[in-house]
Amino acid sequence: MAKAPTVKTASVLAFERKLAVSDALMYCGNWDDNSWQPISVQEKAVRGTISNRLKHAISNDPLKLDVEIQKANLQHVDTAALAAGTDTLKLAFTLRVLGNLSIPSVCNDGAYQDALRDVIEGYIAGHGFSELAHRYATNLANGRFLWRNRIGAEQLRVVVTGSKSWTFNCHDYSQRDFTAQSPALAELAAEIEQGLSGQSFVLLNIEAFVRLGAGQEVFPSQELVLDNNSKKSRVLYQVDGVAGMHSQKIGNALRTIDTWHPLAHELGAIAVEPYGSVTSRGIACRQPKEKMDFYTLLDGWVTKGDKPAVEQQHYVMAVLIRGGVFGEKAE
Repeated sequence: MAKAPTVKTASVLAFERKLAVSDALMYCGNWDDNSWQPISVQEKAVRGTISNRLKHAISNDPLKLDVEIQKANLQHVDTAALAAGTDTLKLAFTLRVLGNLSIPSVCNDGAYQDALRDVIEGYIAGHGFSELAHRYATNLANGRFLWRNRIGAEQLRVVVTGSKSWTFNCHDYSQRDFTAQSPALAELAAEIEQGLSGQSFVLLNIEAFVRLGAGQEVFPSQELVLDNNSKKSRVLYQVDGVAGMHSQKIGNALRTIDTWHPLAHELGAIAVEPYGSVTSRGIACRQPKEKMDFYTLLDGWVTKGDKPAVEQQHYVMAVLIRGGVFGEKAE
């Protein structure tokens, strides 16, 4: 009896992201009104103090220390805040949910593509996208995408508009887990699931309202300054003069659904990444030596028929939804 041909990982393999997020724009107004004005980015020149850790030769010598701290720490920085007389931040963006997950955007190996398609379609037939859609919907409802703007807010409300409109009080939905349930959340998750399965076109308009207090500072995305000659030490993102947040940062928040990694009891949900990277902690939660990383799980599933645990199947599909280049490099 002839052996089935061995399937090898494709050297060229890529998936387009299935959650297409726009940049988010920032506006200000009052909680009880419906009048909004764009928030602009302003430049400040500030005279700070020397507060960084100094060399021992300086810090242990009182005279040298006195000389050092007398130096002015002059900075030019960008800042953004609610206009005087307004107490609420409005953040607005759109989310397009795409289907056809079983078809990669690029694959140079027909046998591998067929095997991969069988794996993905088998997952969809067995589980659908209900679990993943519920988690994406929860991250919209809890306002995780607001990042630092969410901290200490007096009131938080998110309005999602698709085939109908849903309103969520963000404080009702935890950021630590995905156990919260509500009729509105179930309807939103069902709509996202329809988009992922390709049953219908799904475009969601998201508006978040954050009551911070009159004139309070808000936090757009910070630009990476690659020009060493830049006169500003902090550059904030803006779109046509309106303070904004990068689509990548919004997308990172929406895909923060991985509670299946080994350090979940300590870190809670992390963003779906092939190695479970958490750059703020400087760690990778999914180490290849533990056989919990995306590539080990995917290769075992597609090329060897080793089906992972259900939770890890959700994770693998979430990485494919995230999109990226996953081909095997030559040694």
